Amino acid sequence: MSAMKVTEGSVQVEGCKEPLFYRQSEPTQGEARLSVLLLHGIRFSSENWLNIGTLEALAKAGCRAVAIDLPGLGRSEAAEAPAGVGQLAPAGFLREVCERLGLSPVVVISPSLSGMYSLPFLLQHPALVRAYVPVAPICTEHFTAEQYRSVKVPSLIVYGDQDTQLGERSLNNLRNLANHSVVVMKGAGHPCYLDDPDTWHKALTGFLNTLCSSHT
Repeated sequence: MSAMKVTEGSVQVEGCKEPLFYRQSEPTQGEARLSVLLLHGIRFSSENWLNIGTLEALAKAGCRAVAIDLPGLGRSEAAEAPAGVGQLAPAGFLREVCERLGLSPVVVISPSLSGMYSLPFLLQHPALVRAYVPVAPICTEHFTAEQYRSVKVPSLIVYGDQDTQLGERSLNNLRNLANHSVVVMKGAGHPCYLDDPDTWHKALTGFLNTLCSSHT
């Protein structure tokens, strides 16, 4: 028997004009112990998280996982983005996504391009974020060390050691987060989760297990 069920749907967010597409995985039995929101980079979509097994790994770990296609990309291509590429999106964008999908508090997984969405959300609404998993996100330079230090949300910073530009640049800023650990994936490039899904899933589920064991 399968350990998960995968569904597809769409969610309307104010200002996007057209709905956002998403894929969702859940454990087939029992209550989900965590809610996870998966974002993606500019050349990718929710389909990548399905294809490399991340949606399955999260469901097997007892999580409800929702992978959205960001505005203008993937199957959300007709949706209007709230900001241009590389500009910070309003923090209310992901807040509304999470409210409409019932994801609160939420673990946010944020590679590359999606930093323009996740960082304003994290900095302005930390109470809504259970944990933060940045994977070499853009836009980290828009915030100060002091702002990062004010964020107490548990964070797992992940990057590939072959990603010598965005990976290292984002690490230099994100290491100011007050409650973080770092996973460097050996031999992996910018989309390190694609280069080595097994190591990625092991690091991710291990981190999520620590959240659950520390949650009282």
